[in-house]
Amino acid sequence: MLFAAICLFYSCKEDPKEEELEDLAVVEAEPEQILEFGFNLNDYIVKRDTIRRGDSFGEILERNNIGYPQIFQIAEKAKDTFDIRKLQIGKPYTLLCAKGDSLEKPKCFIYQPNKEEYVVINFQDSIHAYTSRKPIKYVEKEVTGIITSNISQALDDQGVSVALAYKMSDIYAWTIDFFRLQKNDKFKVIYTEKFIDDSIYAGIDNIKAAYFEHNKEPFYAFEFETDSVRGLKDYFNEEANNLRRAFLKAPVEYKRISSRYNLRRRIALYGNRIRPHKGTDFAANIGTPIRATANGTVTKSSFTRGNGNYVKIRHNATYETQYLHMKKQNVKAGQYVKQGDIIGWVGMTGNTSGPHVCYRFWKNGKQVDPFKEDLPEAEPISDSLKAKYLDFIKPLKTQLDNIPFSSSEIDSILDGNLITEANN
Repeated sequence: MLFAAICLFYSCKEDPKEEELEDLAVVEAEPEQILEFGFNLNDYIVKRDTIRRGDSFGEILERNNIGYPQIFQIAEKAKDTFDIRKLQIGKPYTLLCAKGDSLEKPKCFIYQPNKEEYVVINFQDSIHAYTSRKPIKYVEKEVTGIITSNISQALDDQGVSVALAYKMSDIYAWTIDFFRLQKNDKFKVIYTEKFIDDSIYAGIDNIKAAYFEHNKEPFYAFEFETDSVRGLKDYFNEEANNLRRAFLKAPVEYKRISSRYNLRRRIALYGNRIRPHKGTDFAANIGTPIRATANGTVTKSSFTRGNGNYVKIRHNATYETQYLHMKKQNVKAGQYVKQGDIIGWVGMTGNTSGPHVCYRFWKNGKQVDPFKEDLPEAEPISDSLKAKYLDFIKPLKTQLDNIPFSSSEIDSILDGNLITEANN
């Protein structure tokens, strides 16, 4: 009887779920995939670095235990996709190396010429190279501002990139002089920002619509695609008139105009004698981009003792422009350029006493002052597109009109008006 009770006691102590527990396999959580450049980085030893002075594609691979016969073979296979001689100092690269390899030999070289694009040279099986782009997310933003000193300051106060000011000054290049803005001028902008991999800020993409009130006069601007085949876009106002003209006012983001077109100019350096100046000098820092003021074909990209490095562009049978004293040209003779393309950078080459670009303008073969010319306006929207454009901008204009200025911005205007009245 006692034996039976003991057996019953021990049988009751058995866990009825023991068999179920034995059936459960212990599952370790798999590491979360780290996807970049189209690879799962967990599968590799990842080495990141930047191109340094003296680096070459071959030297980087050799440092990482790849022999020159293989390097030569890789370079030959990749050359039709990417010129390995064009690696730029400071640009990042990534090596994906094999796990379990004591030498950690690379299986893939990835180069990033900019934040968005990357070049993959993959040699882990067969050798192949290709270019691609990181996924980009576009986020629409709105910003308003009231000018107290300048537009850059108005944006900076709100933590908005000054690049937006440059884009706005380009849009309004022929309607508003951003170097002569008035206090209490105000603006509203609808724009998009780019984010790489959902989190890395990649700058401002474009301005969709803008409103600028200058000297109490309103100026609307709406981006619209006029040619879907070639992807051509431009900015027009609420009446479908083009905001641009055939020529930009200036070829550079300048600090000041240091010398204007003047046929009676006297120069102390030459004994105060009259030396005609047939250009407009825009003072700017060395390295500032110089842009073509209109579409055209480069007729000269050369050097002379007086002009230094210079570029000359023929725009049509009537107009030509020339850009002098460049640090370096970015175009060659015979090349077609569009308005706004970078054709060189501000320098001090040739006969000059300070960094600037001397901008010269020809009309019918004669040098003239472009600021005194009645220059033609850019192409308007075609009649066939006008109705589509007006429908397109309706919701954008409503959105702009409904964006309120902040109470602090309104208060700054009222405070400024009260001070003005008190002084009067």
